[in-house]
Amino acid sequence: MAEEEDVAARTEKVLRIQRVFINLLDTYSSRNIGKFLASSVVGASLEEVTEEEEDEDENKPTAPEAPSAKQKESTFQIVGTLSKPESIQPDFATETYKNISRGDLLLRLLECNTIIYNITESPKQAEEAMWAVSALNEEVSHFGKRKVFILVSTVMTWARSKPLDPDDSEVPFTEEDYRRRKNHPNFLDHITAEKTVLKFGKNLAWLGDIPELPVFGDGTNVIPTIHVLDLAGVIQNIIDQVPKPHYLVAVDESAHTLEDLVKCISRSTGPGKIQKVPKENAFLIKDLTQESIDHLLVDLRMEALFVKENFNIRWAAQSGFVENVNNVLKEYKQSRGLLPIKICILGPPAVGKSSIAEELSKYYRLHHIKMKDVITEAIAKLEAIVTPKDRGEEDEGDEEEEEEENMEDAQELLDGIKKSMEQNAGELDNQYIIRFVKEKLKSMPCRNQGYILDGFPKTYDQAKDLFNQEDEEKEDEIRGKLFPVDKLILPEFVCGLDASDEFLKQRVINLPESVVAGTHYTQDRFLRALSNYRDINTEDETVYNYFDEIEIHPVHIDVEKLEDAQNRLAIKQLIREIGEPRNYGLTEEEKVELEQKAAEMRLAEEAAQEAAQAQKEAAETAERLARWEEWNKRLEEVKREEKELLEAQSRPLRNYLITHVMPTLVQGLNECCKVRPDDPVDFLAEYLFKNNPETQ
Repeated sequence: MAEEEDVAARTEKVLRIQRVFINLLDTYSSRNIGKFLASSVVGASLEEVTEEEEDEDENKPTAPEAPSAKQKESTFQIVGTLSKPESIQPDFATETYKNISRGDLLLRLLECNTIIYNITESPKQAEEAMWAVSALNEEVSHFGKRKVFILVSTVMTWARSKPLDPDDSEVPFTEEDYRRRKNHPNFLDHITAEKTVLKFGKNLAWLGDIPELPVFGDGTNVIPTIHVLDLAGVIQNIIDQVPKPHYLVAVDESAHTLEDLVKCISRSTGPGKIQKVPKENAFLIKDLTQESIDHLLVDLRMEALFVKENFNIRWAAQSGFVENVNNVLKEYKQSRGLLPIKICILGPPAVGKSSIAEELSKYYRLHHIKMKDVITEAIAKLEAIVTPKDRGEEDEGDEEEEEEENMEDAQELLDGIKKSMEQNAGELDNQYIIRFVKEKLKSMPCRNQGYILDGFPKTYDQAKDLFNQEDEEKEDEIRGKLFPVDKLILPEFVCGLDASDEFLKQRVINLPESVVAGTHYTQDRFLRALSNYRDINTEDETVYNYFDEIEIHPVHIDVEKLEDAQNRLAIKQLIREIGEPRNYGLTEEEKVELEQKAAEMRLAEEAAQEAAQAQKEAAETAERLARWEEWNKRLEEVKREEKELLEAQSRPLRNYLITHVMPTLVQGLNECCKVRPDDPVDFLAEYLFKNNPETQ
């Protein structure tokens, strides 16, 4: 009874609505802390968590739903700053501040009951946190009610700490050892901020980052971790209880090494393989900052002693990252909108399935699944299993027995495949194809990113065997039969391509001989495949009927009507149907590469345009010169012809003058010179008149 009264008294001291300031609300950890507190009840952590409530919480989603900005009574009211001016105010926040001066920021901090500064994602915030705690300390005499200042720092302020027991490196650090901590030299601002906060007697917690990178070094270094929602739960307890210790350690109960974490991530999101590389190689990766490398190489064993003994937390991942990787992966996908895209493309041979699938796989960054590759890959894996391996002395007996069992199963499966191919003229039996394709669709890359299934399944029964799940509890009634659908591998979009037989035959005929040789486009194989496709798609139970029955309605495209040999119009139509990419985006390296390619293309286009313009101008200049030269030639020719014409026209007159006029004229001139009359012209005219040969 006394304990209940004590809890009630402490609860009454807590404000029914507490205003909480959190910096950089648009960053990952601050956003999740704010979302968690905005949906939590003030003082709730003062009540004991019963076993029944813990069981109920296991069935609830890990991340709380974001409340509206209009806060309910007894909840935390979240305000804070944003890191970027273009960032949008989160739904759970009441107020956010962008580009605010420190004078105005101090006024906002004074309005809050709790101030949380998270310096894990932006080292520059360490200096602002030191200013904030100092400025608040100067105003402490004017506080009407008690305020709590919480600094969320990083594990790197412990990175160079010497082991508590030199003979036993597994002895963990606790918050009682915080005075012995030694920081990494690159995190001097962080430990300075911690000391500044401790100087003014406030409270503090820390957050360690979870690496998602290849293993650098031997991978045996222990990296402390905590789920962001568990960190938020620790902060809620600090606000509610205001504990006496000023330095708190917040970690989960795991002691995972870098190799454990990377191997878990690889198995859950990729092919399940890891590669150990020298530590120095980390500095060669452009995407890794110095801060990220420091976090990857930290080696610390820590225990949250005070948190475990005194706080009431509904843990989201108390056992650590590896044991809760499925929930963490689900949250990771949801927070970043990374949803897989699953596509199935069907149609007759030579209709363009593979070329369209190839382009879509590049656009959406999906795995292109082709039957030949799937079968080859599956057989290669089986052969690798049955191939004898050199065993080291360190191999354990259980592992050897398990490997022997796997070898026996693999050998039996290989024998079955070989027998099936011998009996079916080199073709693999349907049951093996279904098995291999299903395993491929269930692989982590296809489950996480998505796939494009190229030309399979071909029949209703194949689709039913591939996508139906027998052990599913919830069943759907389809075609009067009860059989469940495996939603994990079921395609989201189905595309049916088609064209007339004549069109497809003509397309194959127009293919180069080098492309046709050795493929299924040879005359006999193609005609047989086309005939077989038409035969199995004339009945009621076609593969398209299967998808229609499970409410996945195929998109039908007549390739012949598009009149596009490259299938670009079909690809554009499918992209419109599927929508924008919503799975894994480009890496920074790929973005830079694309930008460089785009810049190179722009420069190449500009250079081509300039060259074309210069060529055009040179051609025009040459044409002008040619026309000018031709005009001059023609002008000279005209002048020559005119001269010849004048000469031809003047020849009869000249002959007449020489013959009939010039002799008399010469005589008259001679006489004129002899006589020298006063009027020579009159004399000459009189002379020519008297001596005219025609009158004589």
